[in-house]
Order: sequence, then C-alpha cells, then structure tokens
Amino acid sequence: MARENSEQLSVLRHVAALIPQIGRPLLVAIDGPDGAGKTRFADALAQVLLDDGREVRRTGIDHFLHPSAHRYAHGRTGQTVWERSFDTDVVRRRVLEPWLVGEPFLPSALNPTDDVPTDAAPEPVPPNGVLVFDGVFCQKPELVNYWDLVVFLDAEDLERVRRMSVRDASSPDPTHPSQERYLHAQRIYRETCDPLGNADVVIDNTDWSAPRIVGAHTTPWRRRGEEFIREVRVPSDRVDIAQAIDDLLEGL
Repeated sequence: MARENSEQLSVLRHVAALIPQIGRPLLVAIDGPDGAGKTRFADALAQVLLDDGREVRRTGIDHFLHPSAHRYAHGRTGQTVWERSFDTDVVRRRVLEPWLVGEPFLPSALNPTDDVPTDAAPEPVPPNGVLVFDGVFCQKPELVNYWDLVVFLDAEDLERVRRMSVRDASSPDPTHPSQERYLHAQRIYRETCDPLGNADVVIDNTDWSAPRIVGAHTTPWRRRGEEFIREVRVPSDRVDIAQAIDDLLEGL
C-alpha cells in the first residue's frame, strides 16, 4: 500500500491500536486467501507500527514452503495445496515458539522463487518486538494458538483471481485448474477452521483503495469445535496472578 490514502490509513491505525504493549514479544498474523493483499497490507501495517516507535520484524508463510518435489508429489489439487504446501512444523519450532520467548527466530527457510534453501541465520528478537507474519492458513490447528492478534484479509473470488493472474501470469478464469485448486484449498480451510469466525478482525480488501472492517471480536474467547477457549499468558515472575486465576476457576 504505497502512499496509503486516508481510508487505508484509518484501517491500518485501527489494527495497530489493537496490538498491545505488554512487556514481551508479540505475534500478529495477517491471514487470508491468495490474492487478498496480505503481504501489501502486512508491509503497510509494519510501517505504521515503526512510525509509532515499535520494534517490528516481517516474515510470512511463503518463506516456509516445502520443496516443490514434496508439494507436487501427489498432484496439484486443492487438497494438496491445503496439506502439502507449507512446512508448518518449521514455522512453529523455528519462528513462533522462539519469538514468544525472545530467542533468535528463523526469518526464512526456502526461497519461493527458485526452490532453494535460503541458509538464513536466526535473527535476534527485540524485547518488545512485533512480528507481522502474513500468509494463507495462519489459523491451521497447529498454528492458531500462537497469535496475539489475527487479522483476516478477504476479497471477492473474482477480484483475487484477477490479481493472481496479473501477479503470476496465470489464467484469469476461476475455473481453470491453476486457479481452482487455490479456491478449493480455501474452501477446505474455511470448512475446517472457520478462520473468519475466529479472527480478531476481518477486513474486506476487494477494493485496494477502500478496505472495510466487516467483523471484529469483542471477546478474547474463541470457539474450537464444541468448546470456547481463552489462552491466558502471564509473566513468569507473577505467580500471584496465576494463582489468582486458578482460585477464581476453582470457585466456579
């Protein structure tokens, strides 16, 4: 979002204001389907945070693809896009878990343009830094509980396909196999994980110039199947807070 207009800045500042400063590193996910504008939005959000004096780092799921031999071993379908595209185990172990405890994190593992490992060195985590992470499927079960804030960026299918056709020199026809597999993968994701329902903020980004907030949670509780779940994190030296929470739950 180069040279953001007032409407774009208003949405970006709204999201930035939702990111707390609580004395530890934070993880922010910019989730959404292919072609929704996640990378562009995440870059702009990172700049707004930097302008506010926050320490910010950027990476995303596209830097943690499986090699193409693994991705395409069982064909190119929506199911394989969903199941075989990204090494979420590396994302969890080398990015999210170390970031939250302030240990060096891996910014990338595979170059998405040439299918070659990046040999990137782990980078230090700023004490109160914010990692803005963009990508599809950020709310898969193995990743969903790490985020401090999830923004789901959405756009109409035809507009997303048009953008992808320009970006990737692919077909502009949503029924073409090169596009349909990504649309199918998103249908699987939505049916399996309800990413819009569980995101903290949902933004319609069909019009680049006029993003609209169309959904927001007013509670930190999340539905997981038949349960409501809330994760509570307290500083390791505040045993009193942990004990008070335990006492409260025992009294219910």
